[in-house]
Amino acid sequence: MFPQGRHPTPHQAPGQPFKFTIPESLDRIKEEFQFLQAQYHSLKLECEKLASEKTEMQRHYVMYYEMSYGLNIEMHKQTEIAKRLNTICAQVIPFLSQEVSAYDCCFGPKNSPRAESSVAYKNFALRQILTIEHLIVPQDPASPRGTPLPSPRENGLDKARLLKKDPCSPASTASSASSSSLKSKEMAMRDKAGTPGLKSSTPTPRGDSTPGPSSTPGLRPSLSKPPSMEMPHPPSLRTPLAVPGPYPGAFGMLPHAAGMNGELAGAAGAAAYAAGLHNMSPQMSAAAAAAVAAYGRSPMVGFDPHPHMRVPGMPPSLTGIPGGKPAYSFHVAADGQMQPVPFPPDALVGPGIPRHARQINTLNHGEVVCAVTISNPTRHVYTGGKGCVKVWDISHPGNKSPVSQLDCLNRDNYIRSCRLLPDGRTLIVGGEASTLSIWDLATPTPRIKAELTSSAPACYALAISPDSKVCFSCCSDGNIAVWDLHNQTLVRQFQGHTDGASCIDISNDGTKLWTGGLDNTVRSWDLREGRQLQQHDFTSQIFSLGYCPTGEWLAVGMESSNVEVLHVTKPDKYQLHLHESCVLSLQFAYCGKWFVSTGKDNLLNAWRTPYGASIFQSKESSSVLSCDISVDDKYIVTGSGDKKATVYEVIY
Repeated sequence: MFPQGRHPTPHQAPGQPFKFTIPESLDRIKEEFQFLQAQYHSLKLECEKLASEKTEMQRHYVMYYEMSYGLNIEMHKQTEIAKRLNTICAQVIPFLSQEVSAYDCCFGPKNSPRAESSVAYKNFALRQILTIEHLIVPQDPASPRGTPLPSPRENGLDKARLLKKDPCSPASTASSASSSSLKSKEMAMRDKAGTPGLKSSTPTPRGDSTPGPSSTPGLRPSLSKPPSMEMPHPPSLRTPLAVPGPYPGAFGMLPHAAGMNGELAGAAGAAAYAAGLHNMSPQMSAAAAAAVAAYGRSPMVGFDPHPHMRVPGMPPSLTGIPGGKPAYSFHVAADGQMQPVPFPPDALVGPGIPRHARQINTLNHGEVVCAVTISNPTRHVYTGGKGCVKVWDISHPGNKSPVSQLDCLNRDNYIRSCRLLPDGRTLIVGGEASTLSIWDLATPTPRIKAELTSSAPACYALAISPDSKVCFSCCSDGNIAVWDLHNQTLVRQFQGHTDGASCIDISNDGTKLWTGGLDNTVRSWDLREGRQLQQHDFTSQIFSLGYCPTGEWLAVGMESSNVEVLHVTKPDKYQLHLHESCVLSLQFAYCGKWFVSTGKDNLLNAWRTPYGASIFQSKESSSVLSCDISVDDKYIVTGSGDKKATVYEVIY
């Protein structure tokens, strides 16, 4: 009636009598239960092993899928480069003399000595091609390099303004051959012509050099290379293969921008060519300027400067909204799921939201500008460089020299932070020294009225309490020093960071402090109880942060080039991907509706709070190390690696 062996008794020896008494039956049931339990554990282990193998297979699948995707993109890129070269050749041939054929251009006449050195002659032909190519792309030579670029306003949707092109013009023909390109790793390598960057005492993948004799660990500056070091060959000896461009690509030529689905963006390609004129040899640049005068065309403007962006390590399915450009803003849920953010209709409109920023002044500091701040009311700008802070009066745009110079710290050490007290009468300066300088600005000639000495060899950032009674300094040893400004004494140290504390901000009510460090953590501190409240762990060093004045949002800039906007009480956050290198500074507008970030990629980005819609961008000529926003949100000042500060007027 029942199948044999339905209830196996593995511990029953052959020939042993069955147990029929109640104790024996209980023993037999116990033995069966133990046997089943052992089987369950065995099956559970097998299940866990299979689950781990499945996860590993999925990881390999994603890796191979991304590799195939990258190879496919590379194949399309090479195809488009070939098409582009064919188009350029077709444009060059009409400019050649009638007796020179297309074969002569590439290989030299048959049976001639030139044919034996065809490689050298091909280089000469390529030089001719690139020269003509730059001649037919118009560029206004008077346009400043720091002018704001139209930004990719829609997340993953192509909302860039289209160019009005003359269908018969050579520029229109050239721009139609634009091709797609992946973000090049050489961008970061070329940008290593360093500016003072953030550096840990532990090895990191950055290659920043360290200026000055100081051996302080942590945040360290690096000197910019002189122009002679960046051009290893004289211009007369350089071939087009050696001509640098803002976006490196195959053959040293400028790759074109394309959207997710491979659609061509001719405007972006042409504008990238025009931007490349700044990096040409003098002969080619002069020829291009002459061509601009001859053609008399308006400069090409209005392109999407980041359609080539891809989020590193992200599956292709998340890189953009279907049918649109690659997304740069992602919402990260509590479970780690990332989704492109659909921006609301009022993301870029409304009171308090700027339209763009206009460069109105350049302050030639003379050294790399690591710290900047603006007075209230907006009249003076303070720029910190090597060994001094210079004071500039920007109420008169014609002023090209500072009104005073405050010699701080040691002459060879960089100023890392300078902060004005709310009354504008006192300036606190910190940097690569164990002392903080307190300056009295109310006197006719600014003077040092006190110095605060710390046990740490350097200070990387400063914050002032809203009541002006307390100063907080981020130290290179990871501690946060709390100073009583009235008594000029150290009253407390917050300990928690295991590497240098790099950035700091304080809430408007003065009850909470936020700090970021080179130990990959962001921490919040309760200033009333003097204890740590929260800790957020990241996979990258923290270089900058800012706390929104009106909301519960904290923006964090990282070495990995990401900007993350965290909700301080909820687990969700936004991740922004427009920077191409480490994010060196970050500042919220006082209205709280937008914030700016700057980076080693020479970019100033303005973002909408909190979801990160790109409001505007400005590309400077070197790494942008520091920034500040005026109290009325009408001005932005940045400090950069090319030894100057730039003042922008915010246009609403």
